[in-house]
Amino acid sequence: MSDTTQDGQLLTTADGKPLKASLAKALRREKLRALMLIAPLLIFVLITFVAPIADMLFRSVENGIVADTLPKTVVALEAWDSTSGEAPDETVFAALYEDMVIAVDEKTHTRLGSRLNYEESGISSLFRKTGRRIKRMDEAGPFKEQFLDADKDWGTVETWQVLKRYSPRITSGYFLNSFDAQLTADGVEMKPEDERIYMFLFGRTLFLSIVITISCLLLGYPIAFLLAALPLRTSNLLMILVLLPFWTSLLVRTSAWKVLLQQQGVINDFLVWTGLISEAGRLVMINNQTGTIIAMTHILLPFMILPLYSVMKTISPTYVRAAKSLGANDWISFWRVYFPQSVPGIGAGAVLVFILSIGYYITPELVGGTSGIFISNRIAYHISSSLNWGLAAALGTLLLVAVMVLFVVYDKIVGIDNVKLG
Repeated sequence: MSDTTQDGQLLTTADGKPLKASLAKALRREKLRALMLIAPLLIFVLITFVAPIADMLFRSVENGIVADTLPKTVVALEAWDSTSGEAPDETVFAALYEDMVIAVDEKTHTRLGSRLNYEESGISSLFRKTGRRIKRMDEAGPFKEQFLDADKDWGTVETWQVLKRYSPRITSGYFLNSFDAQLTADGVEMKPEDERIYMFLFGRTLFLSIVITISCLLLGYPIAFLLAALPLRTSNLLMILVLLPFWTSLLVRTSAWKVLLQQQGVINDFLVWTGLISEAGRLVMINNQTGTIIAMTHILLPFMILPLYSVMKTISPTYVRAAKSLGANDWISFWRVYFPQSVPGIGAGAVLVFILSIGYYITPELVGGTSGIFISNRIAYHISSSLNWGLAAALGTLLLVAVMVLFVVYDKIVGIDNVKLG
């Protein structure tokens, strides 16, 4: 936009200011006003969504406890050759003594031992035992001999290799553990076969989430179709039954399934009473994958029905009648005319159910047993029980990445533009 007229005169406002500058100022003022209107929402999203994810990403690689607790030891270990096959010399043990005296006073040596115990079993007790002896050591030395008297593990190369390997402030150890691998003196190696659990749990979580999503679709599509076809008054009354589970506690609903599915439960008693199964052939439907699929399908079914119903309600019945008038039978008119228009609802329901199911942990914990738990149950365990927050953060990050990758794949195959809520 030119700020001059054809004869070269400068365009100005009524108060004599250049028109172009006044317009730019007004535009900035409008943008600032719009930013102020959305600022509360933006701050809320940053605090409740972005900040926790950023904290999780940081915790998955953060490892400053070794350098903060044993700073002099970390510096002294830089000159030690971890492949020499021998423990460090007196200089390193002298630095360890100085660090341990401070760590015991601040009571941080036990936290360091717990952190390193995730990588090498027995180190936690090593630091606790040494912490009780550190005050009785002679500060004049020799330190190596006194540490070996406190615990002979200080003379093993493996202990010092772990200390040196995890002395950097950033570590890949948590992510390696998430992939059932470990960082050793020889590099990255897979864990023994009987210790590989996380990749198996990831596979099980994805598989069961897909099965639950398909189950919800198979059950929810006919229900949504019926609700959309019925008169408004009738469908509204039946919709109350769909929404009824939302008015009941999740814990209560899951506990009810424990009563229903157990071998001496209502379902097995009914099957025995009707003669469909014998008393000795009672079905095992609890503490396994079957119980997880049944309970979670019931819990997540409304999340599939509601998007389907909202989309189906917008499909005009005249399309199907037109197809029938042109010679199509009921199946052809449904499959070729009605079903394609309901695909956006299927996409919305499938994405919603899948994302909810892949992160569930209460229901699998109560009804899944050992064969029906999800990776989220291990994440909850490391957060609340083992207190290995770094590994929990790494597992959570991988779960987040897996969901995002599947979301991108879904967008490529189906198209995110085809996802609608009515």
